[in-house]
Amino acid sequence: MSSTYAHYQGPSSVPSDGIIASRANAHHNDDIHDMNSNDDATLRIPGRPTKLTIGTYSSRDELPSNNFKLPTESTLLLNDPAIPPIEDSDDCDPASENESKVVMFWEELRVLTKFALPVFGTQVLEYSLVVASVITIGHISTKALAAISLGSMTASVSGFSIIQGFGSALDTMLPSAWTSSQPQLVGLWAQRMTVVMFMTLIPMLFIWLNAESLLILLKQDPEVAHLAAVYLRWVSLGLPAYAFNCISRRYFQSQGLFAVPTRIIFIVAPINALVNYLLVWGPEPIRLGFIGAPIATAISFNLISLLSILYGIFYAPRTAWHPLSRRMFTSLGILINLGLSGVGQTASEWWAWELVALAAALLGPTALATQSVLLTSCSTTFQAPFALSLAVAVRIGNLLGESRARRAEVAAKTSILMVFIIESIPSTVFLVFRKKWAYIFNDDPEVVKLVASLMPMCALFQVFDGTAGVTGGILRARGKQFIGALLNLTGYYVLGIPLGIYLAFGKKMGLFGLWLGLTFSLVYCAVFTTWIALKTDWNFEVQKVAQRIKDEDKLRATEERERAERDGYA
Repeated sequence: MSSTYAHYQGPSSVPSDGIIASRANAHHNDDIHDMNSNDDATLRIPGRPTKLTIGTYSSRDELPSNNFKLPTESTLLLNDPAIPPIEDSDDCDPASENESKVVMFWEELRVLTKFALPVFGTQVLEYSLVVASVITIGHISTKALAAISLGSMTASVSGFSIIQGFGSALDTMLPSAWTSSQPQLVGLWAQRMTVVMFMTLIPMLFIWLNAESLLILLKQDPEVAHLAAVYLRWVSLGLPAYAFNCISRRYFQSQGLFAVPTRIIFIVAPINALVNYLLVWGPEPIRLGFIGAPIATAISFNLISLLSILYGIFYAPRTAWHPLSRRMFTSLGILINLGLSGVGQTASEWWAWELVALAAALLGPTALATQSVLLTSCSTTFQAPFALSLAVAVRIGNLLGESRARRAEVAAKTSILMVFIIESIPSTVFLVFRKKWAYIFNDDPEVVKLVASLMPMCALFQVFDGTAGVTGGILRARGKQFIGALLNLTGYYVLGIPLGIYLAFGKKMGLFGLWLGLTFSLVYCAVFTTWIALKTDWNFEVQKVAQRIKDEDKLRATEERERAERDGYA
């Protein structure tokens, strides 16, 4: 438990004693007034659901004189079993809002690094779940490899990307709820997203279970289409778990429990590799061949869900949990609107890369092989800025929930500077080793030469790709997924891809033209999202979060009144 609490108490997870004390003092007179009423007096401190029930007294003089003491910030923390012990955190003191921005920059640099590292580990290990299937299937036959590639692409376009897009709505709702006066809203919003997410699974499963006819309609090879459909049919057994994992991961991360998903997937990843091997190439009694890979993937997704549930029940603090109730079926429209915009922001980029891959295939096998090398390289190096984008979304959301506008601004600017530094590393590597890089993947001299000629473009691409990813996280923290979606749709489908196709085929620039169009898209998105992030009115963002909490208060009060009326009538 101690190790769990060490991650739980991070700077944005639990306010320090200074914050609790200041909030207690701010509400001191209101608390005393509550004690004089005929109802049970409750001391509440915004930022945590801590309370102390005093009982019913007609005046302050009737309070017990021997044992009763007005609670301090220390007694509240020590007496509330829902809140684990915490350590002092210098960056959570409200006085730090008056510190110089240079001091806050170094503090936020430390916090964002602490948050991003376990997320990076999670992303890399999750990526291995899919790679293990491709590696084990790749040695069966060329048709099998083509089928699993087609099946994976179909799963990404019609399922995984949409789930990730809808899940991005929680980047807006959960972190700010955690540090608000009602942290139990973290659990409530997670329950609501579960309802929304499982509604979206219905059309996804329909597509996956009827994939063969759809792929043949798209002029795919019948044998490859059949095997791809078999892959989708079996991996669909893990689709609900994949959706649940998308929610549970954000549930933990919003509370500062970044290491929990990493630990879980660290356990599952080697199991996935072993099960893949046994089901595809293992002993005769358990060997299943091609279908063993999607079955192993589905087992792994479900195992992650099971471990997440067990951790949430037996180890995670209950502070963020909300009891199951009819409220989980309310306010779904907010998540649907944010989720659809998130799909536009996230999935549109995934789909753009698939279109570019199809265009590269028309340029011949050398171009397609080169595209595979470049895409794999850039996807791998993107995991670091993507982890930072998730970390900054949580950090800014936490700060908005704590009404700390100035520090949220510094966190946003710090993350933008960090991504420039982070992405300069792979850019330098690509430039230095551009003539040798392709040998990691392929020995074909034509592929090596083409990769070397495109590596400077990839080096430039890295900086803008990472910046667009991190600023996209800032937009998600603010609930501005629609702006991100609008920029991605216009950047890729109106500007970048048409330009790339024109240069590749109209101007005979080949793969270089396609990547020039992609780079133009990323420059466009990065410049505009950075400008929007730097021009943000963070005080207004704090007000939006406060209003959202008030709306939830009104909804809860209305439901309690209706329930009381029903009970009275009964």
